[in-house]
Amino acid sequence: MNRMTSFGDLLGPQPVLLPDLEEAEQALLNKADPVRVAADHPAASIAWAYLAEAALARAQEQDEAVNHDVVAAYAFARTGYHRGLDLLRRNGWKGFGPVPWSHEPNQGFLRSVGALAKAAKLVGENEEYARCLDLLEDCDPRAAAELGLD
Repeated sequence: MNRMTSFGDLLGPQPVLLPDLEEAEQALLNKADPVRVAADHPAASIAWAYLAEAALARAQEQDEAVNHDVVAAYAFARTGYHRGLDLLRRNGWKGFGPVPWSHEPNQGFLRSVGALAKAAKLVGENEEYARCLDLLEDCDPRAAAELGLD
């Protein structure tokens, strides 16, 4: 009987599977304004990730490399990242170990980290960019690719 964990490390921490934040997630799926969802559910990293990703998309349409939307994306992503860290810790994460992309409720946190990486790179914060990539790699080696960061 050869059983392996989904990440292949029998001695390492078990993957953290965040709980569904159903109201926030459903509101976003129903095309609610992410600003309203973030205000109504500030602990939902997914709302902050939506805001950060939208700001990054708008930033690409502008002439200046660093603009209002890049800075807004950085702030939104940092908020989603920190709210996600709070939730991860409440669910047993010790600052390292698997946070699988395949578990949809984890994606708000991982998307926030990805957006933070992109915004950090745009403002020239290369050390933060590298830290975000390292965190994504530690959480789930597939995450960076899923987020277009490889």
